[in-house]
Amino acid sequence: MTALLAATDISVSAGQSTLLRHVNLTLRGGEMLAIVGPNGAGKSTLLRALSGDVSPNSGTVALKGRTIAAWSPADLAMQRAMLSQHITVSFPFTVEEVVRMGRGNRPLASVQKLVDDAIAEVGLDAFRHRELPTMSGGEQQRAHFARVLVQLACGEEACGPGVLLLDEPTSSLDLRHQIALVETSRQRARNGTAVIAVLHDLNLAIRFADRIVVMCDGLIAAEGTPGETITSDVLRRVFHIDVAIAQSDDGMPYLLPQSMRATTA
Repeated sequence: MTALLAATDISVSAGQSTLLRHVNLTLRGGEMLAIVGPNGAGKSTLLRALSGDVSPNSGTVALKGRTIAAWSPADLAMQRAMLSQHITVSFPFTVEEVVRMGRGNRPLASVQKLVDDAIAEVGLDAFRHRELPTMSGGEQQRAHFARVLVQLACGEEACGPGVLLLDEPTSSLDLRHQIALVETSRQRARNGTAVIAVLHDLNLAIRFADRIVVMCDGLIAAEGTPGETITSDVLRRVFHIDVAIAQSDDGMPYLLPQSMRATTA
């Protein structure tokens, strides 16, 4: 598939701190990419730079071959959809009202089915008239995911395959809804969307990502398939722990958390 998003030698600084250092990354249509790494590794900063929310101090980010800074906000919203890590809604919007926000300025009648389908897909049909501030953190996260799905669908109807960016989307979800969210994202990738997600659960990343980027200190420490990146050596070097890695019947590696122990080296 063709490259939809490409970062070339990007660096990002904040004050005296360098958050990203000369990062190169390409994301293709139909691909699901996971970004993993310890706290403070630069994962969210990279995602925000790829989305256009943060401007690199050096290097470039290109979306569909065009520098992302050259896109207008309205056009950019049609090409990529991002679910941020922290979203606070204090006004009494209902679930359906929040999800409708993903349509932009398109007439409601033309997208109501997309709204209905997204609400059903995240399992919130029974909550569509509930006000968001009265719901649990996980339920709110699912409503925002539905909003992003509507934004993505509207953009792709008009412009073809786009980019879905997810920043720690499973952090407030129970196990069932974690799996449902990544499976929904994976289905979008099968339809040609480029999906990139920051994940802390390495087993989840292994199971659902085509490719994994491991970050450490603002650098890409490893990049490749799950089998190439989630190794004892990489985890020891990046997370400073020893981890037991087993293989499932289909050859996928998986981690055994009960076997983790801090390294003494």
